[in-house]
Amino acid sequence: MPDWAVGISTGCFCDASLVNVLEPIRASGFHQLEICSLPSHLDYHDAGACEHAARRIAELGLEPYSFHAPFADTIDITALDAGRREHAGGEIGRALEAAARLGAHYFVLHPGPEASDVPRAERLDRMENAAASLDRVARRCRELGLLLVLENMLPHLFSGHVRELLWLLGALESTEVGVCLDTGHALLSGDLANVAHKLSGHLWMVHASDTHGTYDDHLPPGDGVVPWRALMRQLHATHFDGAFMLEIADGGPVEEVLSRARRGRSHLRRVAHAFGVGPREAPAHE
Repeated sequence: MPDWAVGISTGCFCDASLVNVLEPIRASGFHQLEICSLPSHLDYHDAGACEHAARRIAELGLEPYSFHAPFADTIDITALDAGRREHAGGEIGRALEAAARLGAHYFVLHPGPEASDVPRAERLDRMENAAASLDRVARRCRELGLLLVLENMLPHLFSGHVRELLWLLGALESTEVGVCLDTGHALLSGDLANVAHKLSGHLWMVHASDTHGTYDDHLPPGDGVVPWRALMRQLHATHFDGAFMLEIADGGPVEEVLSRARRGRSHLRRVAHAFGVGPREAPAHE
């Protein structure tokens, strides 16, 4: 019987130090983590801080499932200016080293700029720049024992549609690159109805959040309009065997955020059980 783990992105605590939220996360029954790279949460430039976090994660018996690469207007692997691409590559390289120190399995990367004003005339050149940059990142991932995973973006951004991700995957020399499906992004782009079938064979993990259908709300699964049953039917049919990483909006006390996360986890498990899919870890603190 297949099983889908449900972990949590530490991005919901991005204003707090990573090491200070690990114990509450474990107490809420979460085992798998996606680690946020915001410097106020964990400074990926600081090898000592990363090693300290890695030790604490190991002491608590948690699994650093994935590491989310930094993203900002200044980190643009598609830029037409070679200096800007070099800067982006340097930041991603330092984040890769941090991910390796933490023992992460997957390195999740936004494959384009965070800007929505990319001129159409630049698009092909930017796609080709992205492919060349991603091949370099994939090679470095192999050297460090990581796997590169590309995230689908919001529809107004570069790589905001599945067809663009498929183009990038086809343009890469590397065959060791997968996709992280962001459910909120895919719903807003109109891709969710058939996304798992289109990405079959490439889909390695899921960023699970819900939305009311207008904004990327980062609600717990079950609190919005994402059709979870239909999505999981697709995932089950395409033999998906990755993990769901909850991406819940930050804000409020840690326990309130974790309460929302537990509610979202419970919803995913209830829907998954209808397809004979069970959690890897025993339910705790539901």
